[in-house]
Amino acid sequence: MIYLSKTAPLLLLPVGVTLILLMAGLVFRRRVFFMVALGVLYAGSIPLVGREALKLIEGDAIRSLPQSAPSGDAIVVLSGGRIVAPGTSKISEWTDADRFFGGIDLYQAGKAPLLVFTGGAAPWEPSAPSEGEILVGFARRYGVPAEAVVTTGKVYNTAEEAEAVARLLADRSHVRPEGKKKMQSILLVTSAFHMLRAKAQFESNGFRVVAYPVDFLVTSERQITILDFLPSANALSQTELAIREFYGRIFYQIRQAGRRN
Repeated sequence: MIYLSKTAPLLLLPVGVTLILLMAGLVFRRRVFFMVALGVLYAGSIPLVGREALKLIEGDAIRSLPQSAPSGDAIVVLSGGRIVAPGTSKISEWTDADRFFGGIDLYQAGKAPLLVFTGGAAPWEPSAPSEGEILVGFARRYGVPAEAVVTTGKVYNTAEEAEAVARLLADRSHVRPEGKKKMQSILLVTSAFHMLRAKAQFESNGFRVVAYPVDFLVTSERQITILDFLPSANALSQTELAIREFYGRIFYQIRQAGRRN
C-alpha cells in the first residue's frame, strides 16, 4: 500500500498526463493529442500556475511567533525534512529544517512539556535510522532534556504518524494523569501545504489540534512578471506537489468515510 500510494498519483500529474497523451497520439495518429500534451506540460511548468496552486493548497495558513501560540500537552513535529546522503556512513542531511526548528522554538517558549518527533522512514531505505531518532539527538544538542523529547517507531505516512503518536501519548502519565480519559491537546508542526490533511488525521485519532504551520512555499507578496510565464523545472515541481497534496486529501477523506461505514 505504501508503494501504491506513492506511485498511483503519478499518472494523474502533468508529466504522467503528458506521457499518456503522447502515447495516445502515436497510437491513434491524431495531432490533437500532441497539442493537448504540450498544453498540459506548458501549463504545469510555468511559475504562475505552480505558485497559485501552492497558494490554494496552503490556504489561509499564516506563520506566527512561538510566543503567541497557546499551550498544549505536547508538541508534535511531523517528519519530512531529511535525506540519506550517498556513502557508507549513511549521513542524514537536511532538506528542510523548518519543522524541526518550529518544534524547538515552541518547546523553548514553554508551550508544552513534551516534544515528539515522528519516526518518518522509507521502505526502500530499510537500514537508515528513522528521522525521529536523528532529530531527538539534535534536539538534545539544542538543550531539550532527554526526558522531554521522544520519537515514535518507524512510520511511513501521515495516517501512521497520527496513530503512532496516539499510542505514544496514551502511555505518558503527565499527558494523561492517572489514566483518565481526556482529549489531548497538541501543537502540530508541519509544512503549511500539508497541515490541513495532517490536522484532520490527528483529530480523527482523538486529539485537540493547534496548528503551527511552517515551511511556507509561497511568499506573501509578489508581482506578476514575464518570468511567471516561462516554463521551468522548479515550477513543474511546485505544481505537482500541490496536485499530489490535493489527491492525498481526497484519499484520506475516502479512507475516513470507509472507516465510519
